[in-house]
Amino acid sequence: MVQSGIAEPAARAEVEAALRSPYLRGVARLHNRLAKRDWVLGIQSRLNQLAPAEVPRRARLAGDDFLHQYYRRNQPVIITGMLDDSPAPTRWTFDYLAAQLGEREVEVQFGRNADPDYEMNSQSHKRRMPFGEYVALVRDAGVTNDFYMTANNDGHNRAALQELMRDLPPLDAYLQAGSSGFFWFGPAGTVTPFHHDLTNNFMIQVAGRKRVRLVAPCDTPRMYNQRHCFSPVDGRHIDLQRFPLMAGVAVIDCVLEPGEILFLPVGWWHFVEALDVTITVSTTHFKWDNDFYSHYPANQDF
Repeated sequence: MVQSGIAEPAARAEVEAALRSPYLRGVARLHNRLAKRDWVLGIQSRLNQLAPAEVPRRARLAGDDFLHQYYRRNQPVIITGMLDDSPAPTRWTFDYLAAQLGEREVEVQFGRNADPDYEMNSQSHKRRMPFGEYVALVRDAGVTNDFYMTANNDGHNRAALQELMRDLPPLDAYLQAGSSGFFWFGPAGTVTPFHHDLTNNFMIQVAGRKRVRLVAPCDTPRMYNQRHCFSPVDGRHIDLQRFPLMAGVAVIDCVLEPGEILFLPVGWWHFVEALDVTITVSTTHFKWDNDFYSHYPANQDF
């Protein structure tokens, strides 16, 4: 202030008045509380770096073991063997989908390559078309992220594709009776950017492989959370010059194979990339408390 031409006594008086301001004291108190929150989260973050982390695979995991070892502890796990007797992995071919449901109108995300924020702007990328036409697009697409049928299209697609859900096992060791799911279908190369969900989720991998990168909730302060539940960090190549805080983040990698189920705990950041043509069904209807959305802070569009 003095360098800007304000007399020193006046400058000192202004600073002293500011220091007495209840607004400044309130901001300082909030800053200290946030710093303590980050310190507590940082404890687990540092502990996570002590040993290489991986997502365990458990064959036909019992419901009680799943609850106590993973669901309650907010830890990811891949469950194998639960789709061994399901007709879906072998039945859901291009020809079958086109023949059985080809005339149904479905909704798909299109024009994703032209929009770096396609996930946040998903409402503007919706297009409707016959399912058979979409199946043909996926069959011939090669590797692309330009179009993808996702959970954001479920409001329209649930009725059109409901017969397919009958081919999946009930998974009643984990899910409520009569549970429904979200249908994801797209070519190799589709990408769901880093984000976290507001509920616990199952990713039921019916066809193709997906690469999944996971970051624990304790590293949220380092994920550059720019809006709602999204991060601008590109999981394909984490740019440490642009996002230097990511240098201290433990990123867990796994490849979800056909017939496997990934448990994605609430709050875990995840990036998903299709390595093949993929079909995934996700669901949130667990037998245990999964209402974390109701307590999510409002006004997260920052």
